[in-house]
Amino acid sequence: MSFTSTIKNEVSKLTSEKIENIAELSAFLKNSSTTTEMIRITTENASVARHIFHLMKQLYGVVSKITVRHGYNYNKNYVYILEITKRVEEIKKDLCLDKEVPSSYLLDDDSSKRAYLRGLFLSCGSINDPKKSRYHLEFLVDNFKYAKFCSLLLNEYGLNSKVLKRESKYMIYVKEAEKIGDFLRMIHAIQALFYYEDIRIYRDHKNMTNRLNNCEQANVDKIVETGMRQVEDIELIEVYGGLDLLSEKEKVVAIYRMKYKEASLLELSEIISIETSEKITKSGIYHRFNKIKELANRIRQKEKE
Repeated sequence: MSFTSTIKNEVSKLTSEKIENIAELSAFLKNSSTTTEMIRITTENASVARHIFHLMKQLYGVVSKITVRHGYNYNKNYVYILEITKRVEEIKKDLCLDKEVPSSYLLDDDSSKRAYLRGLFLSCGSINDPKKSRYHLEFLVDNFKYAKFCSLLLNEYGLNSKVLKRESKYMIYVKEAEKIGDFLRMIHAIQALFYYEDIRIYRDHKNMTNRLNNCEQANVDKIVETGMRQVEDIELIEVYGGLDLLSEKEKVVAIYRMKYKEASLLELSEIISIETSEKITKSGIYHRFNKIKELANRIRQKEKE
């Protein structure tokens, strides 16, 4: 079972107040039904089909005719079809099914807005499994004006959703991991939220560990590379006159660099301080190596001449 199906199964079992059920049903039928002389609702989720069946019976006293078929295009999933033939005009008007966007009375308060978004997700929403792929929440709708309406409604909760045209439809999507977690919390998909956050925290921790390891390895590589360049400078100076070309202080760091070729400047300062009983700082070591580098560069310049 997909992560999206798991979420829909959980959400479809929630119980809500009548006004929230109306808002949820409006969003669901807007995106998962066709209306002529009857209302024909389709869904691939059995739990959602049962939920819509009970809402129609509870709110309007109508019993939907249910048909189960195999999915189209050789899809192994079943498609659940609910057909409503009674009180059709009343339901269409009540749920704003003939309007591009719902009337304001359907979204009168915060709980109704959340319920509407819950119905939107049950009808045309999906969330990638965080364990298997990138973070992604999307809704696929038919109409641009309606897509903008849904995006603005999501963004009332700070979800940073955007709209993108996809073939003949419009996709409202959210990419930020934290925002997707907020959406799950908002529609009361608590068990799915626990799973999602566990995976997100694990992935974030793993990514942070990898970044730290990469940073540490880069630092080690840099230390070794710096040490090798200093060794090359010292070896060049030895070829052209030995360490006598250096001052006493520079000669000390040169000798210790040849002994500890892969040590960092900090490590080298500590070693010299301990073994010679003369305190020297990292910046002092750095300054002396700069003097050695200047001499080595002058020798290289003369070689070219």
